[in-house]
Amino acid sequence: MAIQWFPGHMHLTKKTISERIKEIDVVIELLDARLPGSSANPMLAELTGSKPALKVLNKQDLADPARTAVWLEHYNALPATRAIELDASETAPARRLIKACHELAPLRGGMTKPMRVLICGIPNVGKSTLINTLIGKRSAKTGDEAGVTKAEQRISLADDFYLYDTPGMLWPRIIVAKSGYNLAASGAIGRNAFEEEEVALELLDYLIKNYPEAITSRYKVELPPGITDEQLLEEIGRKRGAVLTKGRVNLQKAAEIVIYEFRAATLGRITLETPAEFAKGLAEGQVLDAERQVKKDAIETNRLIKFKKIPRTDRRTAANKPDKNAKPEKPDLD
Repeated sequence: MAIQWFPGHMHLTKKTISERIKEIDVVIELLDARLPGSSANPMLAELTGSKPALKVLNKQDLADPARTAVWLEHYNALPATRAIELDASETAPARRLIKACHELAPLRGGMTKPMRVLICGIPNVGKSTLINTLIGKRSAKTGDEAGVTKAEQRISLADDFYLYDTPGMLWPRIIVAKSGYNLAASGAIGRNAFEEEEVALELLDYLIKNYPEAITSRYKVELPPGITDEQLLEEIGRKRGAVLTKGRVNLQKAAEIVIYEFRAATLGRITLETPAEFAKGLAEGQVLDAERQVKKDAIETNRLIKFKKIPRTDRRTAANKPDKNAKPEKPDLD
């Protein structure tokens, strides 16, 4: 299953960013520390061009600290880029991003040249919570659901520091299948765009290979060699009492339990990808996407050849024009 979600207001967000970016000094992209690669918007890179970028790995208190360190090293090695980890509910760490912005744009500051910063991120990544923490009051709406912020907001963090907040935006087509599942598991994609059972199975498949101790500790289940994600989901359902008549497991309920407990970090601090894993998935996705585009172009070309129409005026002319090769009819002498 390919997970896709691009509500109408995201088209407006794309247009807003395109117009605003001309006067922006630094772009802050808020990432989910549990899936930094999957939560980075490739469309944003196209829209912002070479603007200095601050990558903020938010929700770091939910992520694997060892893997967060690897991701920070990865992003800090990129040109014109800084990266910090953050828990948006903590006041002191949140203020570090203001300092990082001044490091990226040292010539901006003061009343004559105020710092102008655009903050972007996927839905439900924690932007509104971060902004409320920065200004010390509830200015932006928050919610544990994708798509809460609907319009751009300008917020003054200081007399010479303007922050432009935009609604959360995904991209029209997710080409890395694993990223789609990761985004759904994290809550970045609306619940109507995916099947909980399928997402839970993908999540468990990754946890079996990378965080087996989190599963055994939380659910008190065994993980014998070769156990499948389907078998594990059923066993979790039995352990949690998600049982229907005649002993059948309610897999939908079991899936909801697994996804909720991942989001709440009840399973522990987990990160669903490393830079190397994401790069591999992205390369494979790009190859498949290129092949898909070639097939799509071929189908369109064949369609145009098959259904090519003669303009109306040409049809009329062709109908009235005599055939040079036609034999003249004999006159009727009767």
